[in-house]
Amino acid sequence: MIVIPYMMPSWVMALAWLSLFKNDRIGGAEGLITNFFGVRAPDWISYGFFPIVITLSLHYFAYAYLLMSGALATVDAEMEEAGATCGMNRWQRLWRITVPLLLPALGSAIVLTFIRILGTFGTPALLGLPVRFFTFSTQIYASINARNSGDAFVLALVLIVMAISFIWINSRIIGIRKSFVTMTGKGFRRRESDLGKWRWVATAGVGLFLFATVFLPLSILLWESLILVAGDYNFTNLTTYFWIGEGNVNLAYGEPGVLHNRGILTALSNSLKLGFSAAIFNGILGLLVGYAVVRGRGLRLARWLESVAFAPYIFPSIALGAIYIGMFSTPVGPIPALYGTFAILVLITVVKNLPFTSRTGIAAMLQIDKSLEETARVQGIGWFRRMSRIILPLSMSGLVSGMLLTFITAMRELSLIVLLLSPANMVLTGVIFSYQEQDMAQHSGAVTLLLVLIIVSVNVLVRVLSGSAGVLGLKNS
Repeated sequence: MIVIPYMMPSWVMALAWLSLFKNDRIGGAEGLITNFFGVRAPDWISYGFFPIVITLSLHYFAYAYLLMSGALATVDAEMEEAGATCGMNRWQRLWRITVPLLLPALGSAIVLTFIRILGTFGTPALLGLPVRFFTFSTQIYASINARNSGDAFVLALVLIVMAISFIWINSRIIGIRKSFVTMTGKGFRRRESDLGKWRWVATAGVGLFLFATVFLPLSILLWESLILVAGDYNFTNLTTYFWIGEGNVNLAYGEPGVLHNRGILTALSNSLKLGFSAAIFNGILGLLVGYAVVRGRGLRLARWLESVAFAPYIFPSIALGAIYIGMFSTPVGPIPALYGTFAILVLITVVKNLPFTSRTGIAAMLQIDKSLEETARVQGIGWFRRMSRIILPLSMSGLVSGMLLTFITAMRELSLIVLLLSPANMVLTGVIFSYQEQDMAQHSGAVTLLLVLIIVSVNVLVRVLSGSAGVLGLKNS
């Protein structure tokens, strides 16, 4: 449940926030708070810096959770017990022993979040543009739309420099410390901390957090998709038109409901093709990179390849999209102009997600003893057969994880591809943003829910099938 917000597009929180706090001074129809309580939220709560920070924090906390929970699992309980023996209370042990040991994980979480937020477009656009609150990403988008590509490229370059500088500063800060070692050869032991009566407070806090980040946003979007007249949240105003309506000139500019809307269904097909194509290409490419890096360990070429494979992560998403416009807007030698085609969406999605799949490929290859492959080579088995009969089956778990992560990212991505979308290659995220720009909250809410449902369903299905296959393979072995 904690990581579900990461599966959702980052701007789901922004859509839910608008439905709650939108006021008629800027946003047209009133939000839920005004409708039920008669209180109009100030502009600074509805739009701008404050809601952008809150909604992005609620989305990207998953990075910190995954990294910090993994680091906490490796902290030896004997260290805290030694602090208790020296007379430290619980808070002193936390701040003087545990937290300092978690600095690398904390630094990594901050760097990952910072780089992702630098290139995030959807949330700053939805909550910032109505009050002319610009970030680098929205300014790049505005410059491209105004045919001012020079300013857009300069801003993209500044974003890249900022990301690299932040990574360097983080490495310098952590490098000052002599050691963060938590596991030694003397043994390792974990111990649960008894919270006592505070466990009820902690449980309530976690439950409230899950409600605010998972259930509330999705419930609000569902309600928004079922109201006939925007801003009227009474039960007498409920309708299923925006889901199954076949078109009415008096409603939503004649736009049919989601299940009868040819434009939405075409975008859905494009999103699925993009997700599966990028996942397959990325999975294979990541495995090959992992194979080359692990089998060539110690060679300069292997280290170079590993660095190049991770490099796309440094580029903020919107900046990478601007770079691709400059690279593929005109033919270059034998390479045709790809701008406006579906191929450029697949290409940029594969490149952007290569750092993840290459890391999973390296991790999978490190677990496979090269003697297995050497035995097959002695028997005269060629490289392709060794890959298909030995390497691929044994690395399937890592391969599936990398492909699944690529699929989820491709399906919910907007910042990376918003500059590259055209009517011919429109995807669901672009449709949602277009509906929101036209103040058609019911359609955008319905399409967002459809997108989230597909992502979560595919994630669950893949995990179930891969788990069954793993058990079956183990039995056969």
